[in-house]
Amino acid sequence: MLRLHVKMEHPQPRPIAQAVELLRSGGLAIYPTDTTYGLGCDIYAKRTVDRLYQLKGVSKKERRFSFICSDLSEVARYAIVENRNYKLLRRHFPGKYTFILPSTREVPKVLQTTARTIGIRIPENPACLELVRSLGHPIINTTVSRQSGGLTNYTNDPDEIMQYFQRSAEVFLDAGLLYGEPTTIVDLCGSEPKVIREGSGSLAWITGA
Repeated sequence: MLRLHVKMEHPQPRPIAQAVELLRSGGLAIYPTDTTYGLGCDIYAKRTVDRLYQLKGVSKKERRFSFICSDLSEVARYAIVENRNYKLLRRHFPGKYTFILPSTREVPKVLQTTARTIGIRIPENPACLELVRSLGHPIINTTVSRQSGGLTNYTNDPDEIMQYFQRSAEVFLDAGLLYGEPTTIVDLCGSEPKVIREGSGSLAWITGA
């Protein structure tokens, strides 16, 4: 795995360009987000999407991965955003949330679900956003983690990532040690927001607390 050091707030063009080149050629990438390190690939790289499912040890029926988008206009290409949800997305993107929305036909068939929904993220992380912008379309994303003793262990330590994933991905954008937890996941497909997973993003706007 190619390890490229990148500055979180002011990402250098060269490592971003190298990572994009590897993504376009069907590679898996590890990159910083505003919560944890993410693992993902080009949404149009079908064989690599299959690799990602195999690496996580889940079937497509069991697990849905999210899309990292660069802005709301890109979100609207892959997800159906009603006016009430658009206001929520404007308020909380970019940020530490994954929102589940109805998917459009633009979502590649390999990523379509029977529920016809998709998880969407816009992280508040310049390096990650520049990676997606430079690629030109979303990255399918999951949190960097490994299974041990039946438990899911998340790692934000670059040296641990190199130790455990150096044979799994083609490129690692190393931004140093991260301290976040996975995103809060909220389903917006119903009449009211439904919390699927509590994580980094505050739920005060739902719970009123």
